[in-house]
Amino acid sequence: MSGEVVGVGGFVEAVLERVCEARAGLTAALDTESPYEVAVAQGELEDALRLARMHDIDPGEGALEG
Repeated sequence: MSGEVVGVGGFVEAVLERVCEARAGLTAALDTESPYEVAVAQGELEDALRLARMHDIDPGEGALEG
């Protein structure tokens, strides 16, 4: 992040964006039918959801519990 200071609202927004992108990535990976791509995408989504939970951020609908 090149030394930028992120406020609390900015952090929450960044975490929610990461969850959203991870969900989209998983959907795309499932379309490829590649077990490797699916595993990587699932891992990214689990990490994003874990980060959200650690900071009491509600990731919204469709959250996969990792």
